Amino acid sequence: MADSVVTRFAPSPTGFLHIGGARTALFNWLYAKKHGGKMLLRIEDTDRERSTKAAIDAILDGLSWLELNWDGEVIYQFSRAARHREVAEQLLAAGKAYRCYATPDELAAMREKARAEGRTRLYDGMWRDRDPSEAPAGMKPTIRLRAPLTGETVIEDQVQGRVVWQNENLDDLVLLRGDGTPTYMLAVVVDDHDMGVTHIIRGDDHLINAARQKQIYDALEWPIPSMSHIPLIHGPDGSKLSKRHGALGVDAYRAMGYLPAALRNYLVRLGWSHGDQEIFSTEEMVAAFDLSAIGRSAARFDFAKLENLNGYYIRHTDDQSLVRMLESVLDYVPKGAELKPKLNEVTRAQLLAAMPSLKERAKTLIELIEGAYFIFADRPLQVEPKAQALLTPENRALIGRLRADLETVDPWSAQTTEAAMRGFAEANGLKLGAVAQPLRVALTGKTTSPGIFEVLSVLGQAESLARLADQAST
Repeated sequence: MADSVVTRFAPSPTGFLHIGGARTALFNWLYAKKHGGKMLLRIEDTDRERSTKAAIDAILDGLSWLELNWDGEVIYQFSRAARHREVAEQLLAAGKAYRCYATPDELAAMREKARAEGRTRLYDGMWRDRDPSEAPAGMKPTIRLRAPLTGETVIEDQVQGRVVWQNENLDDLVLLRGDGTPTYMLAVVVDDHDMGVTHIIRGDDHLINAARQKQIYDALEWPIPSMSHIPLIHGPDGSKLSKRHGALGVDAYRAMGYLPAALRNYLVRLGWSHGDQEIFSTEEMVAAFDLSAIGRSAARFDFAKLENLNGYYIRHTDDQSLVRMLESVLDYVPKGAELKPKLNEVTRAQLLAAMPSLKERAKTLIELIEGAYFIFADRPLQVEPKAQALLTPENRALIGRLRADLETVDPWSAQTTEAAMRGFAEANGLKLGAVAQPLRVALTGKTTSPGIFEVLSVLGQAESLARLADQAST
């Protein structure tokens, strides 16, 4: 192994940072951290038509939110085009590449013939040994690699094992297009070499690229980095991951109320295992991560598992941090715009007081917000239809009588309000639940909430009595 490990995450900015890309970034980050190395970030923006600033921003935001910090400046592939051209010219000068003047029609005919004959090598090498003086006038040539025609190209992959291609099946690939722009294959090899990348960890959809890139490394007599091609993520049914399965952007998981630590923990276990351990702190992940434990078969995405894991993280996160996280997600959730202006010292203190109870029943920050909604609700409360059924004339009268008892409670706390309610239930020959449920509806507008005594304590005496007055009949 090289003295210093350098990995890289190299997304194309043609869309958001999807969940598979996030896992690739995580594996690169963990491997670099484990070996005291660096993870570099390269934006592969050579496709000028489809690369957008919005996509670049989404990738950078997604990585930052997941706390997968890269080392050094972001490298933009397009800005290095002159260097890529220089290397293509170098190969040309060394006789390891050649100018190809094949016309689009000739190439189309070649492809058709090869497919009809069942050959994977689509280019027949027509300009490999021809004199450029035979070129058609005004034709701008491409530059192609003079690839070996016999023998094998072999990758010793850390995940897939030894992978072998017969050279007779591989094309003389284009390094520089007719307009002088470098191809992706050339750009990746030059960038990885110049950036000192020692380990390439990427999806196994790039495995065929590895063969082509190995031929470029060999032609340049450059050492090839260690390669690891990790299986893609599939849906729960084993088919290719689609949006209905969870092939969403990292920003969508943020908006659904998942915690970065929970998503990291979930992603690390997709295709990598360490005994039966399911829950990993970041430190444990870094210490345990290795390439040899990555499976060769596709991992299956399971929303229920992610949700349960997220619930675990919410329960084990301190209350003050959860209040901060809840605030940070308000920009991304439907009710956020309504709640944000209501955040102040009082409501933050109420949130903090309610958090021990709220987090026991929430699997996402969205559920946490819904559970805490009673704190921010305007009077008179909007009562849910199901809860409305409990506000019978009898129960409204009961709320009125109970309110009178609660008016005298001093000091006001979960304990003192519980004692008053138990006393009221006993005096009226009622079970506590028969009193608590109408009270819950009057205070929260819902049939479910944190413990009713905590709700009373969090809202405080004045607000609690005012809400009860709204629903009581005397």
